[in-house]
Amino acid sequence: MSEIVRAALVQQKWTGDKESMIANAVAHIGTAASQGAQVVCLQELFYGPYFCQVQDADYYSYTEQIPDGPTTQLMCELADQHNVVLVVPMYEQEQPGVYYNTAAVIDADGTYLGKHRKNHIPQVKGFWEKFYFRPGNLGYPVFDTAVGKIGVYICYERHFPEGWRALGLGGARIVFNPSATSRGLSEYLWRLEQPAAAVANEYFVGTINRVGVEPLGDNDFYGQSYFADPRGQVVGETATDTEEEVIVRDLDMGLLTEVRDLWQFYRDRRPDTYDSLTGA
Repeated sequence: MSEIVRAALVQQKWTGDKESMIANAVAHIGTAASQGAQVVCLQELFYGPYFCQVQDADYYSYTEQIPDGPTTQLMCELADQHNVVLVVPMYEQEQPGVYYNTAAVIDADGTYLGKHRKNHIPQVKGFWEKFYFRPGNLGYPVFDTAVGKIGVYICYERHFPEGWRALGLGGARIVFNPSATSRGLSEYLWRLEQPAAAVANEYFVGTINRVGVEPLGDNDFYGQSYFADPRGQVVGETATDTEEEVIVRDLDMGLLTEVRDLWQFYRDRRPDTYDSLTGA
């Protein structure tokens, strides 16, 4: 009998302030848990607007320490209350002036397991992230949770195949990609890249985007959060492109063995031929 993991993605609109955004996320996590979700992922920088549309030092005030900050502590309590694994993307302060785009991972008993810091940082119009974030320095950790091993790859990172593969080599069964991405060319890529990564690395991908046009810019965040299975197929339907939504899907972990037995990508890798990939 196959193991089923019930997983959820929380797709939100900007509510106008940090406190109400957190309260909204707490309510949505409760909704997911009431539907039997065992693991829930929030969107990139979940408690703020996507402030990277502008370059303004006032938004440094959105930083918190992880795990000692109040939002991580709240989420640890919530995970324990609902018996659910949480992936919580936040704006992290390591020390004054050193900030990261980070996702905390919390186990179903409320234990803080660690964090992923976004390694790939864009700097283009509407996505001025190098103004706010130092590139991550923790590599590509895989977290051993109540639902098995999971990984996190944040937004822009999805364009880089190396991290996807590192997470697969680390044993990840599900990789979450919390994002803030807007209409245009990336909308086509949104439908293409994550299913392709799920196939190439033979795991499930849960990819999540916010919705709406925020006051800081004209980026139209198009939602369409979804899960892709290791065959590259979307599990159920994608979320709406205009409204908040909590999507809850059953992920059949038996597919991991089935696909890996059929498509032997890990067996047939040739790392001895890849030295040039890490050259200067």
